[in-house]
Amino acid sequence: MNVVEALRLPGIEESLSRVELRLREATSGEDPFLSEVAGHLVRAGGKRLRPALVVASAQACGAGPEVSEEVLQGAVAVELVHLGSLYHDDVMDDATSRRGVDSANARWGNLVAILAGDFLLARASEIAASLGTEVAALLARTIGQLCQGEVGQLRYAFDTARSEDAYLASIGGKTASLMSTAARIGGLTARAERPRVEALTDYGYSIGMAFQIWDDVRDLVSTQDDLGKPAGHDMVEGTYTLPVLRALQVPGIGDDLTALLGAPLDPPTRDKARDLVLSTPAVASSIATGRAWADRAARALSPLRTRGEADTHLETLAAVGHRLLDELCS
Repeated sequence: MNVVEALRLPGIEESLSRVELRLREATSGEDPFLSEVAGHLVRAGGKRLRPALVVASAQACGAGPEVSEEVLQGAVAVELVHLGSLYHDDVMDDATSRRGVDSANARWGNLVAILAGDFLLARASEIAASLGTEVAALLARTIGQLCQGEVGQLRYAFDTARSEDAYLASIGGKTASLMSTAARIGGLTARAERPRVEALTDYGYSIGMAFQIWDDVRDLVSTQDDLGKPAGHDMVEGTYTLPVLRALQVPGIGDDLTALLGAPLDPPTRDKARDLVLSTPAVASSIATGRAWADRAARALSPLRTRGEADTHLETLAAVGHRLLDELCS
Protein backbone atom coordinates (compact mmCIF):
# COMPACT_ATOMS: atom_id res chain seq x y z
CA MET A 1 0.00 0.00 0.00
CA ASN A 2 1.10 3.59 -0.55
CA VAL A 3 -0.31 6.93 0.55
CA VAL A 4 -2.25 7.50 -2.66
CA GLU A 5 -4.01 4.15 -2.23
CA ALA A 6 -4.86 5.16 1.32
CA LEU A 7 -6.33 8.43 0.01
CA ARG A 8 -8.82 6.80 -2.35
CA LEU A 9 -11.94 8.95 -2.14
CA PRO A 10 -14.83 9.48 -4.56
CA GLY A 11 -13.62 11.48 -7.55
CA ILE A 12 -9.87 11.25 -6.80
CA GLU A 13 -9.11 8.94 -9.73
CA GLU A 14 -10.84 11.25 -12.19
CA SER A 15 -9.20 14.33 -10.67
CA LEU A 16 -5.73 12.78 -10.91
CA SER A 17 -6.40 11.90 -14.56
CA ARG A 18 -7.22 15.55 -15.18
CA VAL A 19 -4.05 16.57 -13.31
CA GLU A 20 -2.05 14.23 -15.56
CA LEU A 21 -3.27 15.99 -18.68
CA ARG A 22 -2.41 19.39 -17.24
CA LEU A 23 1.05 18.20 -16.22
CA ARG A 24 1.75 17.26 -19.82
CA GLU A 25 0.51 20.65 -20.96
CA ALA A 26 2.61 22.46 -18.34
CA THR A 27 5.81 20.68 -19.38
CA SER A 28 5.36 21.57 -23.04
CA GLY A 29 7.15 24.67 -24.30
CA GLU A 30 8.29 26.35 -27.46
CA ASP A 31 11.50 24.33 -27.57
CA PRO A 32 10.76 20.67 -28.46
CA PHE A 33 13.98 19.43 -26.87
CA LEU A 34 13.32 21.16 -23.55
CA SER A 35 9.75 19.87 -23.63
CA GLU A 36 11.05 16.33 -24.12
CA VAL A 37 13.47 16.58 -21.19
CA ALA A 38 11.04 18.40 -18.87
CA GLY A 39 8.28 15.92 -19.62
CA HIS A 40 10.53 12.90 -19.16
CA LEU A 41 9.53 12.10 -15.57
CA VAL A 42 5.90 13.06 -16.17
CA ARG A 43 5.72 10.39 -18.86
CA ALA A 44 7.45 7.92 -16.53
CA GLY A 45 4.44 8.13 -14.22
CA GLY A 46 4.46 8.10 -10.43
CA LYS A 47 2.10 7.86 -7.51
CA ARG A 48 1.14 11.57 -7.63
CA LEU A 49 0.97 11.66 -3.85
CA ARG A 50 1.14 15.43 -3.53
CA PRO A 51 -1.59 16.19 -6.10
CA ALA A 52 -3.76 13.56 -4.40
CA LEU A 53 -3.25 15.37 -1.10
CA VAL A 54 -4.27 18.68 -2.70
CA VAL A 55 -7.47 17.13 -4.06
CA ALA A 56 -8.30 15.20 -0.87
CA SER A 57 -7.78 18.33 1.25
CA ALA A 58 -10.07 20.35 -1.02
CA GLN A 59 -12.69 17.61 -0.79
CA ALA A 60 -12.41 17.60 3.01
CA CYS A 61 -13.43 21.26 2.83
CA GLY A 62 -16.57 20.44 0.86
CA ALA A 63 -15.25 20.75 -2.70
CA GLY A 64 -17.15 17.64 -3.80
CA PRO A 65 -15.97 14.76 -6.01
CA GLU A 66 -15.47 17.00 -9.05
CA VAL A 67 -13.04 19.65 -7.88
CA SER A 68 -12.60 23.05 -9.48
CA GLU A 69 -10.01 24.07 -12.04
CA GLU A 70 -8.22 26.08 -9.34
CA VAL A 71 -7.78 22.96 -7.21
CA LEU A 72 -6.39 21.08 -10.21
CA GLN A 73 -3.97 23.87 -11.02
CA GLY A 74 -2.81 23.92 -7.42
CA ALA A 75 -2.20 20.18 -7.64
CA VAL A 76 -0.18 20.65 -10.84
CA ALA A 77 1.95 23.41 -9.30
CA VAL A 78 2.81 21.25 -6.28
CA GLU A 79 3.73 18.25 -8.44
CA LEU A 80 5.92 20.38 -10.70
CA VAL A 81 7.90 21.53 -7.67
CA HIS A 82 8.33 17.90 -6.62
CA LEU A 83 9.42 16.85 -10.11
CA GLY A 84 11.85 19.75 -10.41
CA SER A 85 13.44 18.72 -7.12
CA LEU A 86 13.83 15.14 -8.41
CA TYR A 87 15.80 16.34 -11.45
CA HIS A 88 18.14 18.23 -9.13
CA ASP A 89 18.37 15.35 -6.63
CA ASP A 90 19.38 12.92 -9.37
CA VAL A 91 22.20 15.21 -10.45
CA MET A 92 23.50 15.52 -6.89
CA ASP A 93 23.21 11.76 -6.31
CA ASP A 94 24.62 10.89 -9.75
CA ALA A 95 21.55 8.66 -10.14
CA THR A 96 21.21 6.59 -13.29
CA SER A 97 17.52 5.74 -13.10
CA ARG A 98 14.27 7.11 -11.75
CA ARG A 99 10.81 5.52 -11.86
CA GLY A 100 12.03 2.66 -14.01
CA VAL A 101 13.56 4.83 -16.75
CA ASP A 102 16.92 6.51 -17.28
CA SER A 103 17.31 9.60 -15.13
CA ALA A 104 17.44 12.87 -17.05
CA ASN A 105 21.08 13.44 -16.11
CA ALA A 106 22.06 9.95 -17.27
CA ARG A 107 20.32 10.45 -20.60
CA TRP A 108 21.10 14.09 -21.39
CA GLY A 109 23.82 15.13 -18.94
CA ASN A 110 23.89 17.16 -15.73
CA LEU A 111 23.61 20.62 -17.26
CA VAL A 112 20.49 19.78 -19.26
CA ALA A 113 18.91 18.03 -16.26
CA ILE A 114 19.53 21.04 -14.01
CA LEU A 115 18.01 23.42 -16.53
CA ALA A 116 15.00 21.15 -16.99
CA GLY A 117 14.51 21.12 -13.21
CA ASP A 118 14.72 24.91 -13.18
CA PHE A 119 12.16 25.04 -16.00
CA LEU A 120 9.72 22.91 -13.97
CA LEU A 121 10.12 25.15 -10.93
CA ALA A 122 9.51 28.19 -13.13
CA ARG A 123 6.33 26.67 -14.56
CA ALA A 124 5.17 25.83 -11.03
CA SER A 125 5.75 29.44 -9.98
CA GLU A 126 3.84 30.72 -13.02
CA ILE A 127 0.83 28.55 -12.20
CA ALA A 128 0.99 29.51 -8.53
CA ALA A 129 0.97 33.19 -9.49
CA SER A 130 -2.27 32.63 -11.41
CA LEU A 131 -3.83 31.36 -8.17
CA GLY A 132 -3.07 34.53 -6.22
CA THR A 133 -0.32 36.12 -4.20
CA GLU A 134 -0.77 33.88 -1.15
CA VAL A 135 -0.30 30.68 -3.13
CA ALA A 136 2.62 32.20 -5.06
CA ALA A 137 4.40 33.26 -1.87
CA LEU A 138 3.67 29.91 -0.24
CA LEU A 139 5.20 27.95 -3.11
CA ALA A 140 8.27 30.19 -3.24
CA ARG A 141 8.81 29.72 0.49
CA THR A 142 8.39 25.96 0.13
CA ILE A 143 11.05 25.78 -2.59
CA GLY A 144 13.41 27.49 -0.16
CA GLN A 145 12.53 24.95 2.54
CA LEU A 146 13.20 22.08 0.15
CA CYS A 147 16.65 23.50 -0.51
CA GLN A 148 17.35 23.86 3.21
CA GLY A 149 16.29 20.27 3.83
CA GLU A 150 18.52 19.01 1.03
CA VAL A 151 21.50 20.99 2.32
CA GLY A 152 20.85 19.56 5.77
CA GLN A 153 21.00 16.05 4.37
CA LEU A 154 24.16 16.73 2.36
CA ARG A 155 25.81 18.37 5.35
CA TYR A 156 25.49 15.19 7.41
CA ALA A 157 26.26 12.66 4.66
CA PHE A 158 28.25 9.72 6.13
CA ASP A 159 28.21 11.42 9.55
CA THR A 160 27.52 8.86 12.29
CA ALA A 161 27.30 11.72 14.80
CA ARG A 162 24.22 13.19 13.08
CA SER A 163 21.66 14.09 15.73
CA GLU A 164 17.98 13.20 15.66
CA ASP A 165 17.15 16.90 15.65
CA ALA A 166 19.23 17.34 12.48
CA TYR A 167 17.44 14.38 10.90
CA LEU A 168 13.99 15.72 11.78
CA ALA A 169 14.88 19.19 10.50
CA SER A 170 16.04 17.71 7.21
CA ILE A 171 12.95 15.59 6.57
CA GLY A 172 10.81 18.51 7.67
CA GLY A 173 12.30 20.54 4.83
CA LYS A 174 12.71 17.81 2.21
CA THR A 175 9.34 16.08 2.62
CA ALA A 176 6.95 17.53 5.19
CA SER A 177 7.14 21.12 3.93
CA LEU A 178 5.84 20.24 0.46
CA MET A 179 3.13 17.95 1.83
CA SER A 180 2.07 20.72 4.18
CA THR A 181 1.93 23.09 1.22
CA ALA A 182 -0.10 20.57 -0.79
CA ALA A 183 -2.73 20.30 1.94
CA ARG A 184 -2.79 24.07 2.45
CA ILE A 185 -3.23 24.76 -1.26
CA GLY A 186 -6.11 22.27 -1.27
CA GLY A 187 -7.83 24.35 1.40
CA LEU A 188 -7.00 27.69 -0.20
CA THR A 189 -8.19 26.72 -3.69
CA ALA A 190 -11.37 25.26 -2.17
CA ARG A 191 -11.87 28.69 -0.56
CA ALA A 192 -12.11 27.15 2.91
CA GLU A 193 -12.41 29.19 6.07
CA ARG A 194 -9.07 30.21 7.57
CA PRO A 195 -9.18 27.86 10.61
CA ARG A 196 -9.67 24.94 8.21
CA VAL A 197 -6.77 26.05 6.05
CA GLU A 198 -4.49 26.25 9.07
CA ALA A 199 -5.67 22.83 10.28
CA LEU A 200 -4.89 21.28 6.89
CA THR A 201 -1.47 22.93 6.92
CA ASP A 202 -0.64 21.31 10.26
CA TYR A 203 -2.08 18.02 9.05
CA GLY A 204 0.03 18.01 5.88
CA TYR A 205 3.24 18.66 7.80
CA SER A 206 2.56 15.93 10.35
CA ILE A 207 1.53 13.37 7.76
CA GLY A 208 4.65 14.28 5.78
CA MET A 209 6.83 13.53 8.80
CA ALA A 210 5.05 10.21 9.38
CA PHE A 211 5.38 9.37 5.69
CA GLN A 212 9.13 10.01 5.59
CA ILE A 213 9.78 7.98 8.75
CA TRP A 214 7.71 5.16 7.20
CA ASP A 215 9.76 5.40 4.02
CA ASP A 216 13.05 5.39 5.95
CA VAL A 217 12.07 2.34 7.99
CA ARG A 218 10.83 0.65 4.84
CA ASP A 219 14.29 1.05 3.29
CA LEU A 220 15.59 -1.31 5.98
CA VAL A 221 12.78 -3.83 6.47
CA SER A 222 11.41 -4.35 2.95
CA THR A 223 12.70 -6.60 0.18
CA GLN A 224 14.45 -5.52 -3.00
CA ASP A 225 11.36 -6.56 -4.98
CA ASP A 226 9.20 -4.17 -2.93
CA LEU A 227 11.69 -1.30 -2.99
CA GLY A 228 13.04 -1.60 -6.54
CA LYS A 229 16.53 -1.31 -5.02
CA PRO A 230 18.53 -3.24 -2.41
CA ALA A 231 17.37 -2.82 1.19
CA GLY A 232 19.65 -0.51 3.14
CA HIS A 233 20.33 1.74 0.17
CA ASP A 234 20.12 4.89 2.29
CA MET A 235 23.16 3.75 4.26
CA VAL A 236 25.07 3.16 1.04
CA GLU A 237 24.45 6.80 0.08
CA GLY A 238 25.50 8.00 3.52
CA THR A 239 22.01 9.02 4.59
CA TYR A 240 21.65 7.83 8.17
CA THR A 241 17.96 7.86 9.00
CA LEU A 242 16.14 7.61 12.33
CA PRO A 243 16.42 3.82 12.86
CA VAL A 244 20.13 3.90 12.00
CA LEU A 245 20.79 6.84 14.31
CA ARG A 246 19.01 5.06 17.15
CA ALA A 247 20.85 1.80 16.49
CA LEU A 248 24.11 3.72 16.73
CA GLN A 249 23.22 4.59 20.32
CA VAL A 250 22.75 0.98 21.41
CA PRO A 251 25.69 -0.12 23.61
CA GLY A 252 27.97 -2.61 21.89
CA ILE A 253 26.03 -2.89 18.65
CA GLY A 254 26.39 0.84 18.12
CA ASP A 255 30.16 0.53 18.22
CA ASP A 256 30.11 -2.30 15.66
CA LEU A 257 27.80 -0.28 13.42
CA THR A 258 29.97 2.84 13.71
CA ALA A 259 32.96 0.80 12.55
CA LEU A 260 31.09 -0.12 9.34
CA LEU A 261 29.58 3.27 8.50
CA GLY A 262 31.18 6.60 7.65
CA ALA A 263 31.99 5.74 4.03
CA PRO A 264 30.29 4.13 1.00
CA LEU A 265 29.41 0.45 1.57
CA ASP A 266 29.87 -2.56 -0.67
CA PRO A 267 26.93 -5.04 -0.71
CA PRO A 268 28.28 -7.44 1.96
CA THR A 269 29.06 -4.56 4.35
CA ARG A 270 25.65 -2.98 3.64
CA ASP A 271 23.90 -6.23 4.52
CA LYS A 272 25.95 -6.61 7.70
CA ALA A 273 25.12 -3.05 8.76
CA ARG A 274 21.45 -3.62 8.02
CA ASP A 275 21.41 -6.80 10.11
CA LEU A 276 22.95 -4.90 13.02
CA VAL A 277 20.24 -2.22 12.86
CA LEU A 278 17.50 -4.85 12.66
CA SER A 279 18.89 -6.62 15.72
CA THR A 280 18.13 -3.59 17.90
CA PRO A 281 14.85 -1.97 19.05
CA ALA A 282 15.60 0.96 16.71
CA VAL A 283 13.06 0.01 14.05
CA ALA A 284 10.25 -0.45 16.59
CA SER A 285 11.04 2.84 18.31
CA SER A 286 11.17 4.64 14.95
CA ILE A 287 7.75 3.25 14.04
CA ALA A 288 6.49 4.53 17.40
CA THR A 289 7.82 7.99 16.54
CA GLY A 290 6.07 7.78 13.18
CA ARG A 291 2.84 6.90 14.98
CA ALA A 292 3.21 9.96 17.19
CA TRP A 293 3.31 12.11 14.05
CA ALA A 294 0.33 10.19 12.62
CA ASP A 295 -1.58 10.89 15.85
CA ARG A 296 -0.68 14.56 15.57
CA ALA A 297 -1.93 14.59 11.97
CA ALA A 298 -5.27 13.09 12.99
CA ARG A 299 -5.69 15.60 15.84
CA ALA A 300 -4.93 18.49 13.49
CA LEU A 301 -8.13 17.75 11.58
CA SER A 302 -10.37 18.52 14.59
CA PRO A 303 -11.36 22.03 13.35
CA LEU A 304 -12.74 20.44 10.16
CA ARG A 305 -15.10 18.06 11.94
CA THR A 306 -18.79 18.77 12.18
CA ARG A 307 -20.20 18.05 15.62
CA GLY A 308 -22.13 14.78 15.76
CA GLU A 309 -21.48 13.85 12.13
CA ALA A 310 -19.07 11.33 10.64
CA ASP A 311 -17.15 12.56 7.62
CA THR A 312 -15.69 9.86 5.37
CA HIS A 313 -13.15 12.24 3.87
CA LEU A 314 -11.79 13.28 7.26
CA GLU A 315 -11.71 9.72 8.58
CA THR A 316 -9.76 8.66 5.51
CA LEU A 317 -7.26 11.50 5.91
CA ALA A 318 -6.89 10.82 9.64
CA ALA A 319 -6.16 7.13 9.09
CA VAL A 320 -3.48 7.50 6.40
CA GLY A 321 -0.43 7.61 8.67
CA HIS A 322 -1.44 4.64 10.78
CA ARG A 323 -2.37 2.54 7.75
CA LEU A 324 1.13 3.01 6.37
CA LEU A 325 2.85 2.22 9.67
CA ASP A 326 0.61 -0.83 10.24
CA GLU A 327 2.01 -2.18 6.97
CA LEU A 328 5.51 -2.21 8.47
CA CYS A 329 4.31 -4.39 11.35
CA SER A 330 2.45 -6.96 9.24
